Amino acid sequence: MLEKCRRDDTCRVCGADDWIEVISFGSLPLANGFVDPADADEAQDAFPLDVIVCRRCRLMTLRHVVDPETLFKHYVYVSSDSDQIREHMRHIVGLATRRAALVPDDLVVEMGSNIGTQLAMFEAAGMRVAGVDPAANLAEIANERGIATDPDFFGPGPASRITEGQGRAKAVIGRQCFAHIDDVHRILDGVDVVLDDDGVLIIEVPYLLNLLDENQFDTIYHEHLSYFSLHTLSHLFGAHGLRVIDVERVAVHGGSIAVVAARETAARTPQPSVAALLALEEARGLLTEAPYRAFAERVTRVTEAVRTLVHGLVADGKRVAGYGAPSKGTQLLMACELTAQDITVCGDTTSLKHGKLLPGTHIPVLPPEEVAATEPDYYLLLAWNYTEEVVRKEHRFLAAGGKFIVPVPEPRIISVQSAKELV
Repeated sequence: MLEKCRRDDTCRVCGADDWIEVISFGSLPLANGFVDPADADEAQDAFPLDVIVCRRCRLMTLRHVVDPETLFKHYVYVSSDSDQIREHMRHIVGLATRRAALVPDDLVVEMGSNIGTQLAMFEAAGMRVAGVDPAANLAEIANERGIATDPDFFGPGPASRITEGQGRAKAVIGRQCFAHIDDVHRILDGVDVVLDDDGVLIIEVPYLLNLLDENQFDTIYHEHLSYFSLHTLSHLFGAHGLRVIDVERVAVHGGSIAVVAARETAARTPQPSVAALLALEEARGLLTEAPYRAFAERVTRVTEAVRTLVHGLVADGKRVAGYGAPSKGTQLLMACELTAQDITVCGDTTSLKHGKLLPGTHIPVLPPEEVAATEPDYYLLLAWNYTEEVVRKEHRFLAAGGKFIVPVPEPRIISVQSAKELV
């Protein structure tokens, strides 16, 4: 299906064409391409999933880019309502308030605003808000909730509409969406249109160092085009007259960074955190080839180990179900070559996924309580980034002898005894 996909030969950040070849996962269906059971016999579109690193700016990226209309115009990922994520969203409100000196009635704009959960928190704090999200189904939900959301891809057009209608923003937010975007320069052109002269841009992305250190290969799928370091983001922002003034490492989504930038013309001095993290990246070798080669070797070893573990449990008559059906989970199952013969069913709280089949593996997705009723012996914890929260929630399952398999960074089993070390 290459008419929906193109090969990218030049770096989207710096324009170079000199690449380190890291790893190939072959051709796979889209991680969010859930299947209706009535269509189970139809072949799914599959696209190459090859990972490369730019030798000039050290952007880690995918070799091929899938058409964003195919990826995002109807989207099934809904912002999580987990305790961890809601607490983190409150933290982002505080960060933006401090760095942008927000006061009631200031405008906050969010790209990739989903169903408006983050913006609702800013609104509750007295700010005016505007969202932009290309998924028409999610934008409709946000608008029904009273969070004004433009169903479009963020860029100069939507930014101009916001500016003309509401003025310029003291804060522009992009939480866990920037890594999905191919034309990052167009996005920053949109920021230039809508951002106040003394405003701040806050971009939150999964952090490359966490991905490499913790072997998070399951976060590599077609929607996630870019895997950013602070080094690369600093290079990109500088090309658009923006300076990084602060950065925080945050625990969400397996480890991310919240990067705060302002116009170079603004009188803002970078916090010590910026130089410290840039120095850490250099010390950890991110400007060399070594960590990327080591990552590829770990991925090969761990995918084989997870596959062997699950196959062994099933051969012993154990029933294994999936806990959660996030995009990273579908990618992990495909990378480990696990199917519905191995994982009988997955439980997920997102109603849009209920009754569907996982892409590639065709494992059915049901509400968590229906999966629990099947009495699995083990859950493969596909939503491993919520391990501590899940273990606290599922104490009865563990107390009854059930166990969790946490697949990364190395496969390990959590029982009622080992769970005590986590909570």
